[in-house]
Amino acid sequence: MPQIRPFRALRYGPDTVGDLAAVVAPPYDVLSAEDRTRLRTLSPLNVVRLDAPSDEVGDAEDDRYRRAARTLAAWRSDGTLHKDPRPSIYVHEQTYRVPGTDVERTQRGFFGRLRLEPLEPGSGVLPHERTLAAPREDRYRLLRATGVNTSPVIGLYDDPSGRASTILAELATGPPAIDVRDDDDVRHRVWVVAADGPNAAEVAKLIAIASAAPVTIADGHHRYETALRYRDERRMSRSCEEDPAFDYLLMLFLETTAEPLTVLPTHRIVSGLGDDGVDRMLAGLEELFAVRAASRAELVDVLGGKAAVGALGGAGHFGLWTRQGGAFLTARRSAFEPLLPPGGRAVRGLDVVLLGVALERLAGIDPAAVAAGRLSFTKAADDALSAVDAGADGVDAAFLLEPTPVASIAAVAGEGDVMPQKSTYFYPKALTGLLINPHEW
Repeated sequence: MPQIRPFRALRYGPDTVGDLAAVVAPPYDVLSAEDRTRLRTLSPLNVVRLDAPSDEVGDAEDDRYRRAARTLAAWRSDGTLHKDPRPSIYVHEQTYRVPGTDVERTQRGFFGRLRLEPLEPGSGVLPHERTLAAPREDRYRLLRATGVNTSPVIGLYDDPSGRASTILAELATGPPAIDVRDDDDVRHRVWVVAADGPNAAEVAKLIAIASAAPVTIADGHHRYETALRYRDERRMSRSCEEDPAFDYLLMLFLETTAEPLTVLPTHRIVSGLGDDGVDRMLAGLEELFAVRAASRAELVDVLGGKAAVGALGGAGHFGLWTRQGGAFLTARRSAFEPLLPPGGRAVRGLDVVLLGVALERLAGIDPAAVAAGRLSFTKAADDALSAVDAGADGVDAAFLLEPTPVASIAAVAGEGDVMPQKSTYFYPKALTGLLINPHEW
């Protein structure tokens, strides 16, 4: 079973940085080059200088990572970052509006340290996503240079009893240590709860609940695999150290049953078909789908923002838009069965897997075509349809999906399978820089 520990986080000192909103940032993997420039300009103390350091003229291979390490050392010395005095868990509350809707939600979790385990059968940590070599190498070089986790991995656990949710609500009272709104108007609040303080019993119970069964990685697979590599490297040089801090990484633990988590769909945009290719694709649809004509407005209404709070996906429902019009598609499961890739029942039933099979069979979008850039992604249904209408960059069709259910994510991970690219987008993201985990006790 997973092992979870309280820890002493590095945090920004409010007397030093002033407005915390100016120094935190979204995770590195959702930042564009323009975002990084804007955040660096926003404040010389923005965490992006640690988490996504930029290249400078004349840099050698690892210079930007070394620069991040020097920046971290300077911020620790001058009080920009301070280390909490007692091991704690950090209760985290996010209040947000589901994009494209008027639905407001609050989700609570807690930050702690998770002991690293290999991602293999029998592990207490389960992945659901493949990783890519370039991001892994980037995160590894940054971790090796700085020795800290600037962003958390997100882990999911189940508590059908609802006790964890009750404990979190009880701990999320009184003035928070952190209270900040991000650019998406998501409110993030954090309460520091000492593991040996008056709430010690609640902290212990919460950790026991979260570690009672394997934790599924929801977001941060590259950071997790990087941490494993870094741990193994450090063990080679410090093999006699007992329970070293580099055996752990920063994780935000979210419970999946008591409160709804928001998973947004990631829609597919297809390029390079041409008029003849679109005609062939449309002619072959009924081989795999039941087809019903739909207007642009209907597609956006049904498969836009409210899909994230209504139907949870997994039923094989899709939307299609071309310049010839739109349609709702319902997968004919029997037609797909002989075409599905190997794997367990959960992964073979995913909407994203069904659509991947359909795209390859009907539109020639195989892995080589994906690598060539003929498939792109967006979280906004209206943006997907507008891309088709504009026809720029050879865009010919958009396929809209429902969100992947959280239960399906856990089921795929539990069966030892992984999902295709861009299968899940958990919202909202945990901000980078709220807490930093040093690999020291």
